[in-house]
Amino acid sequence: MKPACRLVDLALQGGGSHGAFTWGVLDRLLEEEWLEIAGISGTSAGAMNAVALAAGLMENGRDGARTTLRRFWEGVARQSPFHHLSAATNPFLEGWMNEGWGQVWQQSWQKTWQEPMRKGAALMGSVLGSQFSPYQLNPLNLNPLRQVLLDTVDFTRVCGCHKTQLFIAATQVRTGALRIFRQHELSPDVVLASACLPLLFQAVEIDGEAYWDGGYAGNPSLLPLIAESEADDLLLVQINPNQRPELPTSASDILERINEVTFNASLIKEMRNIALMKQLIADEGRPGHQYKNPLFQRVAALRVHRVDGDPVLAPLGAGTKMQTDLPFLEKLFSAGRQSASEWLATHGPALGVRSTLDLDAAFGG
Repeated sequence: MKPACRLVDLALQGGGSHGAFTWGVLDRLLEEEWLEIAGISGTSAGAMNAVALAAGLMENGRDGARTTLRRFWEGVARQSPFHHLSAATNPFLEGWMNEGWGQVWQQSWQKTWQEPMRKGAALMGSVLGSQFSPYQLNPLNLNPLRQVLLDTVDFTRVCGCHKTQLFIAATQVRTGALRIFRQHELSPDVVLASACLPLLFQAVEIDGEAYWDGGYAGNPSLLPLIAESEADDLLLVQINPNQRPELPTSASDILERINEVTFNASLIKEMRNIALMKQLIADEGRPGHQYKNPLFQRVAALRVHRVDGDPVLAPLGAGTKMQTDLPFLEKLFSAGRQSASEWLATHGPALGVRSTLDLDAAFGG
C-alpha cells in the first residue's frame, strides 16, 4: 500500500566534505514521492546541499534536485588537488583499475602519501593560522567554492523556490550572534558566509556586516523550522559525532576534536532545550489543553528523527573533512544513501506518528 504523504523538515549539519554523506541521504529521500520536504535548515556544507536541492527542484522537480546535487559535488571534486590522480578522471588509471593493479596502487597512494599529506597540511594550516591570518595568506580572498556554486546553482531559482523553505545560518563576527538568512536573501555570498572558516578565508561581508561559518552559532539552527514550517516531523542529518571513545593525544587530533565539540555545541543546546520544553509540556499533562504560545504549540506537536552519520564518518576521522577527491565523495554518497534506506525501512512508518529519536539519550540530560 502506498504510504500517506508526509511533510518533513530537514536539518542539515555542516562538516566539510562529509557533507557528501548528506548528499547521499537527500538523493535517497528524493526517490520517495510520499515524502514532501517542507523546509530545510542548513549550515556550511548543509547550506550548499540545501541550495542545490532547491535550485534543482525548481528546474526539474525531484530528478532535477538529484541532478543538481550531483553536479555540485562533482564540481567540488574537480577542485581537489588529487583530482588527476583519480581513476574516475584519468583514463590511464581507469584501464589499470580494470586489471586490478589500480586498486592496489590507489590504496597504497592513499595510505602512504595522501592521508599523511592531508593531516600534515591540516596541522600546518593550524600552525600558520595561529601566526598569520587569511588576510595575509590569502590576500586575494580566493575561494574555489564560489565558482562551483556559480557554475552549478541557479540562485534565481533558489530565491524563487516555492517547493520548500530554506533557512541558512551564519555567525555575525561583530556580535557572535546567529543570523538566519531566509529564502529571498540567498546568494552565493550567503552560502559562502555560512561555510566561512575564519582561519582559511576572509570574513564574508553582506550588507555591511561580516560573517563567519554558521556552525559556531547554529549547526544547524532548528528554531526556524519549528517556528515557521508546516511540518511536525523534523529529520536531522548529523555528520559531526557527539562522542569519540578515544582520547586525542596528537596535536592534529586535539585540534580536530576541539572543532567537533565547537561545531556540535549549538545543536546539543537546541536539542536539550526541545527535550526540556517537551518534558515541561508532558508534566503539565492537561488533556485537551491548548497553549497560547505558538512556539509551545509547535514543540508539543514536534516529532524528532535522525539519520546518524557517526557509524560511517567517525572512523574516518575529522581530518578527512578536507578530502574532496571524487572516489572519496562517491563513497560517502553511497554510505549516505544506504543509511537513508535503512532509516526509511526502520523508522519511515513512524513519520506522522511519533518521534524515533530519544533526545535525552542522544544529547545528554
